[in-house]
Amino acid sequence: MAVKADFLLSSPITVIKRLASLIFESGFLKTVLFSFLRITSGFLSAFVLGIFFAVLSGKYKIAEYLLWPFVITIKSVPIASFIILCLIWLDYGELTVVISLLIAFPTIYSNVLEGIKNANKNLIEVANLYNVPFIRRLKFIYLPSIRPFLISACSVSVGMAWKAGVAGEVIGIIKGSIGEKLYDAKIYFQNADLLAWTAVIIIISVVFEKIFVKILKSFFGGIIK
Repeated sequence: MAVKADFLLSSPITVIKRLASLIFESGFLKTVLFSFLRITSGFLSAFVLGIFFAVLSGKYKIAEYLLWPFVITIKSVPIASFIILCLIWLDYGELTVVISLLIAFPTIYSNVLEGIKNANKNLIEVANLYNVPFIRRLKFIYLPSIRPFLISACSVSVGMAWKAGVAGEVIGIIKGSIGEKLYDAKIYFQNADLLAWTAVIIIISVVFEKIFVKILKSFFGGIIK
């Protein structure tokens, strides 16, 4: 407002107006769906793999030791480095999926493993003593312990998957993606477009997180009674 340059930072009203017009543009849903399917696929892959390897590490200590360097590396290496490596190794269409998977995996894996380690030791000893079947151990010992850790991990990792996925689209300039729209907004100084697309990312990420966590809570509620 001071320098009379709206392209530096658009006002909230301008952004809301642009967002309203953006929704009715012909390619809007196609762009959103393009990014949503890839980022969601990456997150769901991380969800499945994170649980699988956490269970493996909980059962076999050697698996935890072998996975530790891999998990620490993913946590420590900047997202940009992974994106550039993936651009070299992978097809552009696979980039968003792999980046979302890599960023979400450590959080889910670490939390589920922590949940397994926090399972009631006394109950485990009793289960071992009376040879309680695995399904009953899972239902009454491990799932109640894992539940809060997994729900917390998903709440955090959904947002991380979207941040990383869109960052990959921007750096890789993935055609037809939300990231490409952000890149174009930056190139042409379209600040209202930049903030409007950012609002779209936030809305989709939050809505997906709430729905997924609710489904997860319903799943646990149906099993743990």
